Amino acid sequence: MTDTKVETLSRLAQWRIENFGASTYKRSDPFKIGIWNWHLSIEKNRYLYIRLFPEPSRLSKEQLPPPFARFMLRVTTTGTNRRPHISPVYERLLRTSDDFVWPIDSCLQGRFIIDVEFLDLKIYAPNGGEGKSIWPNDMILQSLATQSTLRCLSRMLDESIHADVTINTADGSVKAHRAILSASSPVFHSMFLHDLREKESSMIDIEDMSTESCTALLSYLYGTIKQEDFWKHRLALLGAANKYDIVDLKNACEESLLEDINSGNVLERLQEAWLYQLNKLKKGCLMYLFDFGKIYDVRDEINNFFRQADRDLMLEMFQEVLTVWKPV
Repeated sequence: MTDTKVETLSRLAQWRIENFGASTYKRSDPFKIGIWNWHLSIEKNRYLYIRLFPEPSRLSKEQLPPPFARFMLRVTTTGTNRRPHISPVYERLLRTSDDFVWPIDSCLQGRFIIDVEFLDLKIYAPNGGEGKSIWPNDMILQSLATQSTLRCLSRMLDESIHADVTINTADGSVKAHRAILSASSPVFHSMFLHDLREKESSMIDIEDMSTESCTALLSYLYGTIKQEDFWKHRLALLGAANKYDIVDLKNACEESLLEDINSGNVLERLQEAWLYQLNKLKKGCLMYLFDFGKIYDVRDEINNFFRQADRDLMLEMFQEVLTVWKPV
């Protein structure tokens, strides 16, 4: 039986050296842990040197990024009561045999065992970012559980599985679930908690939304909304978020509306910001108009805007003018 073979199990590797008397150097056969093939080597000089390194890929198409390993080693002699040599826990980027060596101040001979326990293996991020572990961890498990839950919720909504409430919109109706609505909105929760018409009839009237916009709202509440649907219906979603006190949706709509302010929509956005008390959006619109001088691009629309705007909003705009154009 050759003593260059390494046995592996899960994240453990064990190399049994049968005879290391006259030899000064020995290298193991390759063994696989994770997605890499590895080697161990031992060299005897004044100390016993143990190295751990990945096997280089032979073909360019098989090139793997180098591993960032967290591991520890143990050397145990057989047939004696001597205590094993246990290394500290190492964290190393391993490319070649020069990247890690563990010297042991002992001239071991005869039979002994080298154990390597890989605590974690990460794919090296060349840009200096956090490497990604190849093994499942709490975050990955949580991600898988979340994806599974979202698939179930998507089926519940799309197939009306055990749906127990009907939402009447301006041009149709959609099915939903009381529990999801109640958990998402304190307003919906109150509807079903007290003896209101919605509780008795299992119907909700949302006649200021189209069926398409209401479906987008439900997709958001069920966690399955697509970016293009959110973008298309964000003004309707903003109104619903404000009406039903869905704070995270309201914040998401505000951030989205900030992203594409232009001369064609800035006055409308400013009106929406004032109506729904969106301070970040309001500040962004005022900066666009006055700090960046875009007020001149909307001269034709500004008179009509002032005829309809709230007096307090007009006062705030005037104060912004004074701030920006204050003489130095």
